[in-house]
Amino acid sequence: MYMKLDGHRGCVNTISFNGDGGVLVSGSDDKTVKIWDWESGHMNLSFHSGHASNVFQAKFMPFSDDRSIVTCAADGQVRHARVLERGEVETILLSRHEGRTHALAIEPGSPNIFYTCGDDGLVQHFDLRAAAARQLFTCHGRDATSYVSVIHLNAIAIDPRNHNLVAVAGSDEYARVYDIRKYKLGMPRDYFCPPHLVGNDFVGITGLAFSDQSELLVSYNDEAIYLFPKDTGLGSEGVLSSQLSVGDDDGPMSMDMDLSSATTSLMDTDEQPTSRRYAGHRNCETLKGVNFLGPGCEYVVSGSDCGNIFIWKKRSGELIRVMEADNNVVNCLQSHPHSLVLASSGIDREVKIWTPKAIESATLPVKINRRHTARGCIHPLASPRDLWAQLLSTRETSRTSAEERRTSNPVLAQELVDLVLTFDVTSDGSESDDGTDANAR
Repeated sequence: MYMKLDGHRGCVNTISFNGDGGVLVSGSDDKTVKIWDWESGHMNLSFHSGHASNVFQAKFMPFSDDRSIVTCAADGQVRHARVLERGEVETILLSRHEGRTHALAIEPGSPNIFYTCGDDGLVQHFDLRAAAARQLFTCHGRDATSYVSVIHLNAIAIDPRNHNLVAVAGSDEYARVYDIRKYKLGMPRDYFCPPHLVGNDFVGITGLAFSDQSELLVSYNDEAIYLFPKDTGLGSEGVLSSQLSVGDDDGPMSMDMDLSSATTSLMDTDEQPTSRRYAGHRNCETLKGVNFLGPGCEYVVSGSDCGNIFIWKKRSGELIRVMEADNNVVNCLQSHPHSLVLASSGIDREVKIWTPKAIESATLPVKINRRHTARGCIHPLASPRDLWAQLLSTRETSRTSAEERRTSNPVLAQELVDLVLTFDVTSDGSESDDGTDANAR
């Protein structure tokens, strides 16, 4: 561990680097947003987000001199914060979702355009130059006659090589990719799902990420992580059945699709789409993201219910490193845009920064499967059968903290990438924390 950023008073639900990687923004259950010089550990700015509940995501808008930040939260609001010249912050409400707004995605390189998704299954398009957000579409599952058929969306991502392609996923087994130019047609461009999970009513998706080669990384709850190469999806008709409600300036419309025959023919063939599987972590209790690590997306990283960070080789799927990173659950992992620096956060109140430090090969710990008996600030995953269930946990949690700061410079040479994935974790001291929050992720 290189640095611990301590300042929040609640679980840290979101972390994100700016464009050059020199500054990091974080958001928390304490409703504040903080901007950090992560290398020195200095908190540059802290302000109230304007949200009435837990901040779920906060991101810098590109080319804004780090003065434009968009946020979404458990209160359903989507807000825009502007850092003024004197350091004061002005926050305004842009729009809202019904229920929680779980995620937002910035169009790469755009200082104005981003998308959001939430519990209501709605995807909204924002342009900071426009007067209002645009409601694009709402995802529905098989049974379109009841409200519970709405796909509660947990994750959204934009293809960095084609900004018109937006992936969304949530409370069913499919990651859907839409061509935003054609969303009014009422169908995704592609569906992604491992064949053995098609038709599984007990899984959902908690995290999505695109690689620099347009590969789609998908993290399932109570299952594994899968990597889908470009153009290896099930196709635009590759699901059992679905309905999509489409909204435009004249109002919503709906379109039914009977696609069971397409799925049957796909499942009967031996030519299944190829995907890579990454396993070993636990993704059950909270909404966990998933990400790539390395200048060429050489690695896959995820948090876990056991409090560890897991690192796999992308190409082979080999688990090469497990690091103890949180006393409860690691939810968020964010890679530095240009180097092998990793930021993590979770139920603990700190953001942790990890940098490569050694040339010895890493050893997997014996306590890889340890479980915690106490949980705080945890919202369990909503299953397709009970999307609105909340897990309330009120217990004293023993928490350890790493005090030793790494002062050596990170090794960034590409030829050492496979050798440097060892990190320093030392623990001493303890503190106690009460964690009870029905809105925590």
